[in-house]
Parts: sequence; C-alpha cells; structure tokens
Amino acid sequence: MKRVEAIIKPHKLEAVKEALEALGISGMTVTEVKGYGRQKGHLEIYRGAEYEVDFVPKVKVEVVSDASLVPAILEALMMSARTGKIGDGKVFVTSVETTIRIRTGESGKEAL
Repeated sequence: MKRVEAIIKPHKLEAVKEALEALGISGMTVTEVKGYGRQKGHLEIYRGAEYEVDFVPKVKVEVVSDASLVPAILEALMMSARTGKIGDGKVFVTSVETTIRIRTGESGKEAL
C-alpha cells in the first residue's frame, strides 16, 4: 500500500476530487495548510499598506491505496492540479506498512 500526498492550490481541489473519484478512489483526507517553496510568498496590499505574506495557503490531499493504482493516481493529480504557473504544488509517495479499520478490525487492503 502507498500513501500519496499532494500539496495543491486551493481552487484546484474540486477538479482533483473529481479526477480521483473517477478512478474509483473511495476516500481521501483534505487539510488546509500553509507553506512556501521557491516562490517565497508574495506581497499583498491591504488598506494602502504593503504586507509580505510568507506562507501561501494550500490544500493537502492524502490518499492511501493499493500500490498498483499509484501511477493512475499520479497521472490524475498531475492533469487536474496543474495550472502551469509557479506554486502548482508537489506530490509525495510513501509506503504504508499497515492499515486497520477501527470499526471492524479489518486490516490491509480490506481496510481501505
């Protein structure tokens, strides 16, 4: 099993959700996060004063799936989250040793 974490622009969340649902992904976790990468934040003007915003609002989407689905998940994420502009985000894939559904005690693929 693998966990795919994608840090994306907030306005792309609905497109990403639809793309993952089209693959049959039955669940995901979405978290509002802040951070910065190469873009190092941006300047905003509020009531005539200029402020530097260090942390840019993003959304983190987490999906745990069977390893065989990861290439399709990555392709769906790339196609649905890409704007072609700086700050589109990153995707991380990590291994998951075990998964347990608390309600039933099922583990492994059955718990997904």
